[in-house]
Amino acid sequence: MSNDKPKVAFYWCASCGGCEEAVVDLAEDILKVTSAVDIVFWPVALDFKRKDVEAMEDGSIAVSFINGAVRLSEQEEMVKLLRKKSGLVVAFGSCSHLGGIPGLANFWNKQTIFDYAYLKSPSTNNPDKIVPLEKSEVDGKELELPEFYDTVYSLDQVIDVDYYLPGCAPPKDLIVNAVNAILEGKLPPKGAVLSPNKSLCDECDRNESKPEKFTMTEIKRPWEVELDPEKCFLAQGVICMGPATRGGCGQRCITANMPCRGCFGPSDQVFDQGAKFLSAMASIIETNDEKQIDKLIETIVDPAGTFYRFSLPTSILRRKKMEATK
Repeated sequence: MSNDKPKVAFYWCASCGGCEEAVVDLAEDILKVTSAVDIVFWPVALDFKRKDVEAMEDGSIAVSFINGAVRLSEQEEMVKLLRKKSGLVVAFGSCSHLGGIPGLANFWNKQTIFDYAYLKSPSTNNPDKIVPLEKSEVDGKELELPEFYDTVYSLDQVIDVDYYLPGCAPPKDLIVNAVNAILEGKLPPKGAVLSPNKSLCDECDRNESKPEKFTMTEIKRPWEVELDPEKCFLAQGVICMGPATRGGCGQRCITANMPCRGCFGPSDQVFDQGAKFLSAMASIIETNDEKQIDKLIETIVDPAGTFYRFSLPTSILRRKKMEATK
């Protein structure tokens, strides 16, 4: 008897695994999903092999949810294979959508990363200076590892992407809504981010606490100040990426009394998330004195990593040699 349910695939590239957990965290709703679709590839949870995907007809998978950035040759090969076999591809989570935390590696390259990780870090004990090789021989047998690229890529820098589910990790309601929209054929135009197209500040419960006009005279990190759970973080002198970040997350960090870090990326109206926040911050700095401004900026630990924490590979910064890929 043939199975007429839509075929769905999940795949995990360069990320922490939180997006896989987000699927599991659907709890009883995952039963509704599995009853409506046929999961034909989900290697982290079920026993599927690459050869199983290769044997499928092109376009036979209704939708593939791919999380994680693309860092290795194996990941590039798999996402290209899934693109070929899928009708729709959804970039699932911040790393796939924007490059995410792994994308911060674009401030360096393979050589500097390997040098530090395997030779120079304080916890490294490697007297023989052994580093991973793509090919090596052990007991007369040749072993091969995937190629480690200089550059970390968002998914759409490698394959064509139909839709984006933002977040680190995407919240339950957005996942369920996306699956239902796909099953019912009620999707927005291709390329849409499946989340409200407005800034987090627009829906933040602390918006009413924000003064009509306020200035930032000093910048504090969250652990340096006792945060008022009712007051706007920026008004407390703490960096919050809300003005430059898309809403729809359910204010998870805000509710936990922590400022937004920007994992949902920019809204459609924002060209560059980091530049947008810098513009917002510049408008609330009280002084025009360059020395005072420099002193204020010096209190920001890792400005680029703060303002582009999740979006570096898709930002205007990217890296110095984006074309030097492999």
